[in-house]
Amino acid sequence: MRRRDFITLLGGATTAWPPSVLAQASLKIARVGFLGLAPASGWAGEIAALRAGLRELGYVEGKNIVLEFRWAEGVGELPRLAAELVRMNVDIIVAPASTQVEPARQATRTIPIVFAQHADPVGTGHVLSLAHPGGNITGVSMVLTELAAKGLEILKQALPRATRIGILSNPTTPSHVKVVSEVEVAAKILGLQLLMTPVRTIDDFDPVFSLMKRERADGFLVPPSPLTNSQPVLLAELALQYGLPGMFGNKDNVKAGGLMSYGADFNYMYRHAAIYIDKILMGEKPSDLPVEQASKYDLVLNLKTARALGLDIPPTVLARADEVIE
Repeated sequence: MRRRDFITLLGGATTAWPPSVLAQASLKIARVGFLGLAPASGWAGEIAALRAGLRELGYVEGKNIVLEFRWAEGVGELPRLAAELVRMNVDIIVAPASTQVEPARQATRTIPIVFAQHADPVGTGHVLSLAHPGGNITGVSMVLTELAAKGLEILKQALPRATRIGILSNPTTPSHVKVVSEVEVAAKILGLQLLMTPVRTIDDFDPVFSLMKRERADGFLVPPSPLTNSQPVLLAELALQYGLPGMFGNKDNVKAGGLMSYGADFNYMYRHAAIYIDKILMGEKPSDLPVEQASKYDLVLNLKTARALGLDIPPTVLARADEVIE
């Protein structure tokens, strides 16, 4: 092949590359901070989804992007780690949920912050509106207030004789204030008595399950939070140990042995958060990037757990399940 033809071929080939990949060629290595709540192992699926999304957009760790993970042992440690990421002058901070967004927001009003599973970004004041976030924060959201209320309704359908349900809300999760209020309204309509059993740390889990058992709760509802999302195996083990059926907001809890979940696909949300990272690195402003709400919510059942608990899931509930784990 003649040299001129070879050069022409190369020039034509570049036009097929994604614009983001071409733009990255002239950029420095991007540094993206991730503000997480330990243990890191509890977020393996979500982190893998985020990395997959970045790879699809042409990002290769160590070549054109570096992920700086900071894992807090407790919520109280998040402000220090957020400030650390700010001092490092990362290009973007990924703060998955409202629990992490708030300390990140307190630490910086200039570095872009991207969330991946925020329950109520408008209600918490983290964005002005979904269409026009207005500040340095944007990302992917879910309507947790409605999801939790719907989850309680489905749990009642699965346990038609239930009269008392424990609620494992997390006072350190900003969005849970509104969640609890909506769940209380739903409980009145369903004729259920609620047993409020707040959990702030892992150490609260066992005492809370013991309390629910003593108070004769028929089941429990766990609105998703970084704390409960990070401990799917422990929560599933405690539920079986105390013989309590539970409704979660995260599918991973059911895969780990929980009874059922109703919620958004977290892996999809984290994968989609990569698009926000890419757009911001390409020069777009968080204030101009509308918040995207998850549009698909799945009901997942674990029949093996149902059998272990001695439950017969009503056919009507089984029929509406999007996924059944045998």
